[in-house]
Amino acid sequence: MKHLISEREQQERAAMVNRLRRIEGQVRGISEMITQGRSCEDVAQQMAATRRALEKAYLHMMSCSIMEAVADLSDDSMMATKRKELDRVVELLQKYA
Repeated sequence: MKHLISEREQQERAAMVNRLRRIEGQVRGISEMITQGRSCEDVAQQMAATRRALEKAYLHMMSCSIMEAVADLSDDSMMATKRKELDRVVELLQKYA
């Protein structure tokens, strides 16, 4: 049976694709900085920023995976409450991890 994608899931997927495209642009920018002979410190700073952006994208995907697993196990009558709780946990993961 085919899984129907909700509007929220479509928005989340689009946001992730946009995030990855920005990261891809950052990586291209780093390559260009190296080609231009920019200082190692400048390049390292951009690498660190790119690494943090990729880590945040990874955490978001892991959070999504947790939400999918819980959604599969939960009762529909409690889903709205559980979704709010999970959103809060995701927010904390993204903020502090």
